[in-house]
Amino acid sequence: MNIQTELNREQSEVESQVIDHDLENRYLLLTPGPLSTSNTVRKAMQRDWCTWDKEYNVLVQEIRQKLVNLSTKNTELYTAVLMQGSGSFAVESVLGSVIPRDGKILIINNGAYGARMVQMAKYLNIEVVELNYAETQSPSLKEIEQVLQDQKITHVACVHCETTTGILNPIKQIGQLVKSSGKIWIVDAMSSFGGVPLDLADLEIDFLISSANKCIQGVPGFGFVVAKREQIEKCQGRARSVSLDLYDQWNTMEKYEGKWRFTSPTHVVRAFYQALLELDIEGGVAARFKRYQENQRKLEQGMQKLAFKLVLDNTVEQSPIITTFLYPENEKFSFQAFYEALKASGFVIYPGKVSDLNCFRIGNIGEVYPSDIDRLLVAIEQYCQKEL
Repeated sequence: MNIQTELNREQSEVESQVIDHDLENRYLLLTPGPLSTSNTVRKAMQRDWCTWDKEYNVLVQEIRQKLVNLSTKNTELYTAVLMQGSGSFAVESVLGSVIPRDGKILIINNGAYGARMVQMAKYLNIEVVELNYAETQSPSLKEIEQVLQDQKITHVACVHCETTTGILNPIKQIGQLVKSSGKIWIVDAMSSFGGVPLDLADLEIDFLISSANKCIQGVPGFGFVVAKREQIEKCQGRARSVSLDLYDQWNTMEKYEGKWRFTSPTHVVRAFYQALLELDIEGGVAARFKRYQENQRKLEQGMQKLAFKLVLDNTVEQSPIITTFLYPENEKFSFQAFYEALKASGFVIYPGKVSDLNCFRIGNIGEVYPSDIDRLLVAIEQYCQKEL
């Protein structure tokens, strides 16, 4: 049986199951990734693959094309490359491979992941200008426009969904300023790609970075970059690392039709393909975005009824990915006790990451549905009635 026949059969099995809800898991991961996956995504990892085998490399090529198809209607302009490691590995591969030795990057930072990009750039000895904002603040377009008058700046980078708080940054408006200034536009869409509709060509993005274990609902093990073909072709010889040489990784996949340079996470790749099939079955990014929005709406409204306050106000855009709440004004509240109680009830949440606030975060993405949010709210209400 060839690869396409087998995958068609597997897709038919998934379609017959509709959405396979995650009944076997001990708890739901209400986090921005890793996240709860479907049983069928996990089952896809129960077969071993050879990295040199044509069957496996065909699978990789199909994934690359599917990623481009998800990214834009102008698919001829873009290409995709997969990179071993977590999402941060993929981010560092872009910064270290795309910016030339005499380049200079503006990094717009309003959270932990923008700050991480700044740290990476400095480690790589890249000249960097940082526009630094509070974690709860949207970047100033006027200030960005002023800084972009610096002719030495060649590249600009920003996080789309900063999961420090759940804020959604205005990449369309920022991108317009970047491109009108003639700079290369890099977007870390780690926690938004596949869950928030966007078109790279419309947004004039040159390099977009994301990861297998986010909104496409795969498992951890690799990140990926969707890039303008004409821009990645210019990156030969720029890399500051052998393992994270984005151009060489891309060129090898192009030249050898899906071959990775070094050992790839084969089981994770197969699970990711399954996750892509399930995204399509659900109705694509638009349908997944609608589900995530409903999850977030239920969560926000339900938590406010329980007297929990939001960290973000209505002056910024709240993403459907993750929501941050302040600790209740009750001296009896202990986050660790709250966390353990929710875990015992079947839910895992995230501690806060805002530097000067006592807060916690609850994610809405993954194999999570509005009925799960309803159950979570019941568990939180029961905890509050008993402990607070």
